Amino acid sequence: MIRRLSDLWTDSPLGFWLVMASCLYFVVMAGRLTVMDVRSHLLPNRIVFPSYAVVGVLLPAAAVLVPFGDSAMEETAAAVLFGVPGLAVPAGSAVLWLFYFVLRLIHPPGMGFGDVKLAGVLGLYLGYLGWGHVFAGTFAAFLLGGLWSLGILITRRGTLRSAIPFGPFMLAGAAAAMLVLPT
Repeated sequence: MIRRLSDLWTDSPLGFWLVMASCLYFVVMAGRLTVMDVRSHLLPNRIVFPSYAVVGVLLPAAAVLVPFGDSAMEETAAAVLFGVPGLAVPAGSAVLWLFYFVLRLIHPPGMGFGDVKLAGVLGLYLGYLGWGHVFAGTFAAFLLGGLWSLGILITRRGTLRSAIPFGPFMLAGAAAAMLVLPT
Protein backbone atom coordinates (compact mmCIF):
# COMPACT_ATOMS: atom_id res chain seq x y z
CA MET A 1 0.00 0.00 0.00
CA ILE A 2 2.88 2.35 0.77
CA ARG A 3 4.34 1.83 -2.70
CA ARG A 4 0.91 2.44 -4.19
CA LEU A 5 0.71 5.70 -2.24
CA SER A 6 4.05 6.89 -3.58
CA ASP A 7 2.93 6.08 -7.14
CA LEU A 8 -0.31 7.98 -6.57
CA TRP A 9 1.53 11.01 -5.23
CA THR A 10 3.20 11.49 -8.61
CA ASP A 11 0.32 10.30 -10.82
CA SER A 12 -2.70 11.75 -9.03
CA PRO A 13 -2.35 13.88 -5.90
CA LEU A 14 -6.12 13.83 -5.32
CA GLY A 15 -6.07 10.03 -5.62
CA PHE A 16 -3.25 9.99 -3.07
CA TRP A 17 -5.34 11.91 -0.54
CA LEU A 18 -8.36 9.68 -1.12
CA VAL A 19 -6.30 6.54 -0.47
CA MET A 20 -4.62 8.19 2.52
CA ALA A 21 -8.03 9.03 3.99
CA SER A 22 -9.17 5.43 3.50
CA CYS A 23 -5.99 4.18 5.21
CA LEU A 24 -6.54 6.45 8.20
CA TYR A 25 -10.15 5.28 8.34
CA PHE A 26 -8.90 1.67 8.32
CA VAL A 27 -6.66 2.30 11.33
CA VAL A 28 -9.48 3.87 13.35
CA MET A 29 -12.04 1.25 12.29
CA ALA A 30 -9.65 -1.63 12.98
CA GLY A 31 -8.80 -0.32 16.43
CA ARG A 32 -12.43 0.12 17.45
CA LEU A 33 -13.56 -3.21 16.03
CA THR A 34 -10.67 -5.11 17.59
CA VAL A 35 -11.43 -3.78 21.07
CA MET A 36 -15.15 -4.48 20.71
CA ASP A 37 -14.68 -7.98 19.28
CA VAL A 38 -12.20 -8.99 21.98
CA ARG A 39 -14.49 -7.70 24.74
CA SER A 40 -17.87 -8.88 23.47
CA HIS A 41 -17.34 -11.14 20.42
CA LEU A 42 -19.42 -8.67 18.39
CA LEU A 43 -18.65 -6.51 15.36
CA PRO A 44 -21.31 -3.79 15.57
CA ASN A 45 -23.26 -2.75 12.48
CA ARG A 46 -22.90 0.90 13.52
CA ILE A 47 -19.20 0.65 12.59
CA VAL A 48 -19.20 -1.98 9.82
CA PHE A 49 -22.05 -0.63 7.68
CA PRO A 50 -20.77 2.96 7.41
CA SER A 51 -17.39 1.51 6.44
CA TYR A 52 -18.94 0.17 3.24
CA ALA A 53 -20.02 3.68 2.30
CA VAL A 54 -16.77 5.41 3.27
CA VAL A 55 -14.39 2.92 1.67
CA GLY A 56 -16.79 2.20 -1.19
CA VAL A 57 -16.56 5.84 -2.24
CA LEU A 58 -12.92 6.69 -1.45
CA LEU A 59 -11.10 3.76 -3.09
CA PRO A 60 -13.08 3.52 -6.35
CA ALA A 61 -12.79 7.30 -6.71
CA ALA A 62 -9.02 7.01 -6.26
CA ALA A 63 -8.92 4.19 -8.84
CA VAL A 64 -10.82 6.32 -11.36
CA LEU A 65 -8.47 9.28 -10.85
CA VAL A 66 -5.35 7.31 -11.79
CA PRO A 67 -4.52 8.26 -15.37
CA PHE A 68 -4.57 5.49 -17.95
CA GLY A 69 -2.37 5.26 -21.03
CA ASP A 70 -3.50 5.83 -24.60
CA SER A 71 -5.85 2.83 -24.68
CA ALA A 72 -8.06 3.45 -21.67
CA MET A 73 -10.78 1.05 -22.86
CA GLU A 74 -8.34 -1.85 -23.27
CA GLU A 75 -6.73 -1.22 -19.88
CA THR A 76 -10.12 -0.96 -18.18
CA ALA A 77 -11.26 -4.26 -19.70
CA ALA A 78 -8.00 -5.93 -18.64
CA ALA A 79 -8.38 -4.47 -15.16
CA VAL A 80 -11.84 -5.93 -14.71
CA LEU A 81 -10.88 -9.32 -16.12
CA PHE A 82 -7.47 -9.75 -14.53
CA GLY A 83 -7.73 -7.68 -11.36
CA VAL A 84 -5.39 -4.82 -12.12
CA PRO A 85 -4.94 -2.92 -8.83
CA GLY A 86 -7.63 -0.38 -8.14
CA LEU A 87 -10.40 -1.62 -10.37
CA ALA A 88 -11.16 -4.93 -8.64
CA VAL A 89 -12.56 -3.08 -5.61
CA PRO A 90 -16.22 -4.18 -5.79
CA ALA A 91 -15.31 -7.66 -7.05
CA GLY A 92 -12.88 -8.19 -4.17
CA SER A 93 -15.57 -7.18 -1.72
CA ALA A 94 -18.17 -9.49 -3.25
CA VAL A 95 -15.83 -12.48 -3.46
CA LEU A 96 -14.58 -12.12 0.10
CA TRP A 97 -18.10 -11.58 1.47
CA LEU A 98 -19.34 -14.66 -0.40
CA PHE A 99 -16.42 -16.79 0.82
CA TYR A 100 -17.09 -15.92 4.46
CA PHE A 101 -20.84 -16.34 3.94
CA VAL A 102 -20.29 -19.89 2.66
CA LEU A 103 -18.11 -20.61 5.70
CA ARG A 104 -20.92 -19.31 7.89
CA LEU A 105 -23.44 -21.56 6.11
CA ILE A 106 -21.22 -24.62 6.47
CA HIS A 107 -20.53 -24.19 10.18
CA PRO A 108 -22.60 -21.42 11.85
CA PRO A 109 -21.07 -21.73 15.33
CA GLY A 110 -17.59 -21.28 13.88
CA MET A 111 -18.14 -17.95 12.14
CA GLY A 112 -20.31 -15.05 13.20
CA PHE A 113 -22.26 -12.95 10.72
CA GLY A 114 -20.31 -9.90 11.88
CA ASP A 115 -17.23 -11.54 10.39
CA VAL A 116 -19.09 -12.01 7.11
CA LYS A 117 -20.05 -8.33 7.01
CA LEU A 118 -16.51 -7.25 7.89
CA ALA A 119 -15.15 -9.46 5.09
CA GLY A 120 -16.93 -7.29 2.53
CA VAL A 121 -15.27 -4.15 3.87
CA LEU A 122 -11.85 -5.80 3.90
CA GLY A 123 -12.50 -7.00 0.36
CA LEU A 124 -12.85 -3.37 -0.70
CA TYR A 125 -9.42 -2.54 0.70
CA LEU A 126 -7.71 -5.67 -0.59
CA GLY A 127 -9.51 -5.56 -3.95
CA TYR A 128 -8.14 -2.08 -4.50
CA LEU A 129 -4.65 -3.56 -4.45
CA GLY A 130 -5.45 -6.65 -6.54
CA TRP A 131 -6.46 -10.29 -6.30
CA GLY A 132 -3.15 -11.38 -4.82
CA HIS A 133 -3.84 -9.14 -1.84
CA VAL A 134 -7.36 -10.54 -1.44
CA PHE A 135 -6.01 -14.08 -1.25
CA ALA A 136 -3.00 -13.19 0.90
CA GLY A 137 -5.07 -11.17 3.39
CA THR A 138 -7.56 -14.01 3.76
CA PHE A 139 -4.81 -16.59 4.17
CA ALA A 140 -3.02 -14.42 6.73
CA ALA A 141 -6.24 -14.05 8.76
CA PHE A 142 -6.72 -17.80 9.00
CA LEU A 143 -3.01 -18.37 9.69
CA LEU A 144 -2.96 -15.82 12.52
CA GLY A 145 -6.24 -17.10 13.97
CA GLY A 146 -4.97 -20.68 13.79
CA LEU A 147 -1.69 -19.82 15.49
CA TRP A 148 -3.58 -18.00 18.25
CA SER A 149 -5.89 -20.98 18.72
CA LEU A 150 -2.92 -23.33 18.82
CA GLY A 151 -1.34 -21.16 21.50
CA ILE A 152 -4.54 -21.28 23.53
CA LEU A 153 -4.61 -25.07 23.26
CA ILE A 154 -0.93 -25.49 24.15
CA THR A 155 -1.20 -23.24 27.21
CA ARG A 156 -4.44 -25.03 28.20
CA ARG A 157 -6.38 -21.77 28.38
CA GLY A 158 -9.06 -23.20 26.12
CA THR A 159 -10.33 -26.25 24.29
CA LEU A 160 -11.29 -27.07 20.73
CA ARG A 161 -14.77 -25.75 21.55
CA SER A 162 -13.51 -22.36 22.82
CA ALA A 163 -14.76 -19.33 20.90
CA ILE A 164 -12.21 -16.78 19.75
CA PRO A 165 -12.98 -13.39 18.24
CA PHE A 166 -11.96 -13.72 14.58
CA GLY A 167 -12.42 -10.06 13.57
CA PRO A 168 -9.02 -8.96 14.94
CA PHE A 169 -7.30 -11.67 12.90
CA MET A 170 -9.19 -10.65 9.77
CA LEU A 171 -8.11 -7.05 10.31
CA ALA A 172 -4.51 -8.04 11.06
CA GLY A 173 -4.37 -10.29 7.99
CA ALA A 174 -5.68 -7.50 5.77
CA ALA A 175 -3.26 -5.00 7.29
CA ALA A 176 -0.35 -7.40 6.78
CA ALA A 177 -1.29 -7.93 3.13
CA MET A 178 -1.65 -4.19 2.58
CA LEU A 179 1.69 -3.35 4.18
CA VAL A 180 3.91 -6.27 3.20
CA LEU A 181 2.93 -7.29 -0.33
CA PRO A 182 4.05 -5.14 -3.24
CA THR A 183 1.39 -3.65 -5.51
